[in-house]
Amino acid sequence: MSSMYFFIKMLVVSKQCFSSILLLLFVLSANYVQAEIAAAGVDFTPKLQKAYFEIQKLRLPNARKLIDAERAEQINNAFIPYLDNYADLHYLLISEDRVSYKKLLALESGRLELVSQLPDQSPYKRFLLAEIRLHWAFAKLKFGDQASGAWEIIKAYKLLEENRKKFPDFIPTLKSLGLLHVLIGSIPDNYAWVKRILGLKGNIQAGIRELRIVQQEEPFFRQEAELVDLLLHAYTLKLSPEQQKRIRKWPIEQPDNLLLHFFATTVLMKENRSDEAIAFLNDAPGGEAYVSFPFLKYLKGEIELQRGNYDAAVDQYLLFQKQYRGFNYIKDTYFKLFMCRWLAGKDAEANVFIRKIGSSGEMIVEADQLAERTAKEFLAGKISAQQKTLYRARYATDGGFLPKALTIMQNFSENNFTAISEKAEFNYRKARILHKMEQNASAVPYYERCLLLSQSGSPGLGASAALQLGYIYLEKKEKQKAADYFKKAMSFKKHEYKNSIDNKARAALTELGQ
Repeated sequence: MSSMYFFIKMLVVSKQCFSSILLLLFVLSANYVQAEIAAAGVDFTPKLQKAYFEIQKLRLPNARKLIDAERAEQINNAFIPYLDNYADLHYLLISEDRVSYKKLLALESGRLELVSQLPDQSPYKRFLLAEIRLHWAFAKLKFGDQASGAWEIIKAYKLLEENRKKFPDFIPTLKSLGLLHVLIGSIPDNYAWVKRILGLKGNIQAGIRELRIVQQEEPFFRQEAELVDLLLHAYTLKLSPEQQKRIRKWPIEQPDNLLLHFFATTVLMKENRSDEAIAFLNDAPGGEAYVSFPFLKYLKGEIELQRGNYDAAVDQYLLFQKQYRGFNYIKDTYFKLFMCRWLAGKDAEANVFIRKIGSSGEMIVEADQLAERTAKEFLAGKISAQQKTLYRARYATDGGFLPKALTIMQNFSENNFTAISEKAEFNYRKARILHKMEQNASAVPYYERCLLLSQSGSPGLGASAALQLGYIYLEKKEKQKAADYFKKAMSFKKHEYKNSIDNKARAALTELGQ
């Protein structure tokens, strides 16, 4: 495995959160030009501004019409190839269309060439070159071209650093540079040699400060910088109460913005607030004016599964499969269809779905990897019917339906389960429910019991329990005890949540000054 592959594996916050935020992290990345700027080769005309905002709302058909309308008279305008690229990226990230990916990838060099014709004295030359490379970096990663995507990120980083040195007062540079500084700063210490070899420097707090500078000093770019800031806190750091309020407010302020509805939905689901997320999902705009977005059906299926409405969940998952042409979440969707039937006591139907997992989809995102592994365990007889209780409680907890989850668990104890791994999971599920219900004192013994049982197996549960204990003691201001648990969380090897848990633990340790 090359050092480049090591680098990019560590750069992405985690495979699971990467698949959820890939679109969102870069979806506002055209917000660069102040209204008064119309330098040689850079003219953000009213129609092109409108096109940008249409792309931002995921109204791609109209955006392309607006761009095409300007093309004849703005042949040397660097923002036209940029917006072409911007619109194409959105389509690729949402559709996962491999045929279109290959065709559009062939246009990258031509677009870079057009932008490179800007004069060296323009701060937009390196900036736009870097942004196009970042777009393609994340598209390439999405489509499995890790090495090429990694080089794109490195080239973009170098361009942005050079631009900052050459034009220190050009604030937009800090938007993307701040993002990269946070991501690079998330690379584990044992991969620091990779950063040194490649000449990369990152720091989580410095990156956040750079994003805040953009929010404070560049009103035109404020929304984009704020969105990136919020996403980084949602998936790498921790959202403040004020940030959570902002996430809820945005879609209400912009009811025709599909992106912001998707953003609010996914972040609220991650925060275990599916009862709120479904409202934003149901209110999301749609129709021919917007890009086709089948993944929204998948999200509805997830919420119905969490609620225990298995037939309704099946309907949504099947709609997703019918409309979707991509390659991620295929295995996971078959696994969820299996779960809906298995938990409903329809084992014969469930078995049909679980046998399709091995021969379908790919294993890029963590959800698909977990589906593949769990299917093998089930078919090998390693998952007993006793675990139905644990799965029901887990899904209800994930959705934030805590009274339901507690009711599911209340008539069970560790003694109802045979395998050590099942006992560990029982304790973890009970702890999570109590923790989320703010009954921390009651949750701690269950987390500690899970941690003890996980020493002989179930490293993912052990790492998760240690992370949550760290958060509890951090809240109690017992900093050294919190740090010990965060370090313990990172000590578990080779489990499905390794990247995401390590990143969260590392971020917490950074806040503690360790």
